[in-house]
Amino acid sequence: MFKHQPPINDLPLLKAKNVNGKRFYEHLETKEVYPSITSVLSIRQKEGLLEWRRKVGEQVANHVMIQAANRGTAVHNMVEDYLNNVDLDQVEKYKKQFLPRMMFNVLKPELSRINNIRLQEAQMFSTDYTVAGRCDCIAEYDGVLSVIDFKTSTKEKAEDWIENYFIQGSAYAQMFKEHFAEEVTQVVILITTEEGTTQVFKKNSIDYLPQLKDAIEKFYDWVEKNENNN
Repeated sequence: MFKHQPPINDLPLLKAKNVNGKRFYEHLETKEVYPSITSVLSIRQKEGLLEWRRKVGEQVANHVMIQAANRGTAVHNMVEDYLNNVDLDQVEKYKKQFLPRMMFNVLKPELSRINNIRLQEAQMFSTDYTVAGRCDCIAEYDGVLSVIDFKTSTKEKAEDWIENYFIQGSAYAQMFKEHFAEEVTQVVILITTEEGTTQVFKKNSIDYLPQLKDAIEKFYDWVEKNENNN
């Protein structure tokens, strides 16, 4: 059984909305608007993504991205339920999700290293970094309070391909710190693949703050440029 230790204070309510194809979060009380960290980081990988789409063609690219999104959502749902101590064998919809269930089973041994769960699927924001997002999980991993992000992939990824994952995790650590005045010192990325393997990456949460600041600045430059062009 996984233990849960939710923070005493509630998180403020945020409302997600899309603007020009990018996701933003609006604070329902202050009405301040923050870009999502995934939208911020999408600017960093835009050229590589466009090159891939040109290479494989739009139809193939769209099919691959839809399949990957569906697979990722299914595995995320399984992980969330499992960490909430749900017996997945009793959940009817999971019985027909063969590939996601296989990928979850491959990931399952790593989940046993998680405990004392603080947050799951939580929307947060940072006023210091003017960014927001939805975090998969903040909990202890091997006894260390960590941002834990669950990823799915067709095959294993080289570490230098996934710098955005570490930046994203660092952003969530800063958001949590601002809201609850508690340091989250570690970012853990767990990747389960269709090949039947699991990858574990652990990073110090402050090591990628310079890249986070740079990504946010470039995102706002992109927003300003697009506004001027319209």
